[in-house]
Amino acid sequence: MNQAINQYLHENKENHLKELFEFLAIPSISALPDYSGEVKRAADWTADALRRIGMENVEVYPTKGHPVVYGEWLKAEGKPTVMIYGHYDVQPVDPLELWETPPFEANIRDEKIFARGASDDKGQTFMHIKAIEAILQTTGTLPVNFKFCIEGEEEIGSPNLPAFVEENKELLASDVIVISDTSLLDKGKPAICYGLRGLCGIQIDVKGAVSDLHSGLYGGAVQNPIHALVVIVNSFHNEDGVITVEGFYDDVEAITEDEKKAFAALPTTDEQLLEQLGLKELHGEQGFTTLERLYVRPTLEVNGIYGGFQGEGIKTVIPKEASAKITCRLVPNQNPDVIADLLQKHVQERVPAGVEVNVSLFDKGHPYVTPFNHPAIQAAGRAYEKVYNVPTAYTRGGGSIPIVAAFDQILGLPVVLMGFGLPTENFHAPNEHFHIENFDKGMETLCYYWFELEKSL
Repeated sequence: MNQAINQYLHENKENHLKELFEFLAIPSISALPDYSGEVKRAADWTADALRRIGMENVEVYPTKGHPVVYGEWLKAEGKPTVMIYGHYDVQPVDPLELWETPPFEANIRDEKIFARGASDDKGQTFMHIKAIEAILQTTGTLPVNFKFCIEGEEEIGSPNLPAFVEENKELLASDVIVISDTSLLDKGKPAICYGLRGLCGIQIDVKGAVSDLHSGLYGGAVQNPIHALVVIVNSFHNEDGVITVEGFYDDVEAITEDEKKAFAALPTTDEQLLEQLGLKELHGEQGFTTLERLYVRPTLEVNGIYGGFQGEGIKTVIPKEASAKITCRLVPNQNPDVIADLLQKHVQERVPAGVEVNVSLFDKGHPYVTPFNHPAIQAAGRAYEKVYNVPTAYTRGGGSIPIVAAFDQILGLPVVLMGFGLPTENFHAPNEHFHIENFDKGMETLCYYWFELEKSL
């Protein structure tokens, strides 16, 4: 990569930030129907941004929900083709009163860009657009071919993108997919996430009497739905943190010794985690390190539990119903459909007397892993090291990006998760922000990567 590219990025930084602020000003909240027009506006803005940098055949494709933006540059004959995936939709901003500045009026303070979408994922998607612009403007060509697939429903689970990908396999055919929607390990410490856990979510609804009951008149004679729900929830784990759902671990793959060593070599310690979280001790499945629990072991967590009186003081009722929301993070070989069936069976076999229980299914996503010695991943590691001047860490992500597994299953392509955010940047929370240092270094890293990838694939 020549010095002119870096110089272009430096000289155009203010213009790039101005454009990014325009993008961030669009309240493209995909979860709220009242904002559907703004989501479409963000799609159009993305398409225009691709056209301005020289992408061809740019289209805004409708779906049953929010649109998908596509663009391409296919003039590098005989070279690999990269598909860049990102999303232009954002999370809701509630609670609004906790924002120090308006969420859709980008603001810079402490060398950070504060706005909804700054890190997740408008800022990181925008970096890809500008990195390619820098190469084209300074060299007149690109080292590899590019296709963009930018969607507007990632924050609601990408319900319509798999169908779009299935219907457009030829359009999206590539050699590798690159996604910047993850984080560095820490400030100044680049990391490539080569695997993600999958997801299976359920809701348990427990129903008792036809209405709330006076606990003095009826207590001791009827089953309390909250008590019944607690019995069910408590049955999911034993005292050692092991999930007790029969068959839950049957398909779990053991990790390799190389991966164990790679995790052990990471600078993250239990003491650091305790301090970060304000805890005195950690808890989890016995027999595994903390990073193994976070990266490669499946989980079952209660995300919400409610029923009965929620106000101040006390109200002496036996509630008529109670509910819990459960999500499982899944690891390679676990099938979310199989896990959902196992969870339903486990719950129905443990229904206490005197109540009815219903289990509803919610989000599902398959786990995904690309071997961390894959040439595309190793090339990304070298690009990070060129810019950040430290070794790249190779991690797995504890979270889920369901569309990653869908890309794998439908297109059969390796996925490189090459993010530039930080875990502390409040994505999905008030005061989301993105460090300008990583905005700058991220674009430089991406430029290096495309030249590295040209030599590697």
